[in-house]
Amino acid sequence: MKLLVLDTSTEWCSAALWLDGSVHARRVLAEQRHSSLLLPMVEELLRASALSLRQLDGIGYGAGPGSFTGLRIACAVTQGLAFGADLPVVGVSTLESLAEQTAADRVLTVLDARMAEVYWAAYQREGARWRAMCEPQLALPESVAVPPGDGWVGAGNGFVALGDVLRPRLAAHLVRIDDTLMPDAAAMAPLAAAAFARGEGMDAALAAPIYLRDKVALTVDERRQKKSA
Repeated sequence: MKLLVLDTSTEWCSAALWLDGSVHARRVLAEQRHSSLLLPMVEELLRASALSLRQLDGIGYGAGPGSFTGLRIACAVTQGLAFGADLPVVGVSTLESLAEQTAADRVLTVLDARMAEVYWAAYQREGARWRAMCEPQLALPESVAVPPGDGWVGAGNGFVALGDVLRPRLAAHLVRIDDTLMPDAAAMAPLAAAAFARGEGMDAALAAPIYLRDKVALTVDERRQKKSA
């Protein structure tokens, strides 16, 4: 199976090729330059592997949660490339891609959502798949909890951005915290390949981001009031 995978969900911009289990990837700290960097990265990867888009079996993309603008960029580029080459697509959870990078079996993933909030989820490895023990959600950091059981590992930059709230509460319940991990196309590649193998590929017209934030401009005070209501 040959796949292209894209992610622009954070300040990092990444692209990867999955070639029958081998991963070739590019990753750049883009800040606000995702739209100008992503396609050249794709072209470079394809050229280096002597492949065209039409020789691929599908395209995966970081569906979210993550940056509102970034998710739209990845989804739009994926749709444009897929329509042109008549390829199916599959969305990959950014939080699940954090778990994939840890080599652990139980992972609490926490990603900085800005506005003093985090995106978080908890995953347990079951064979070749991850099962969500706590589904992805947007929350105040004091709402994040480690599920019951031993061997949980923390992952994601939420432990840096809001570590003053998260670490005192959670550190004692975690084996370790990998706070440098970020969503990445290379980590999404095996997840995308597994999804395609399960028959989850879809028409590009159905591709959509996972936002979680129902109101982008909602203030922290408004969210606290909503939580206590």
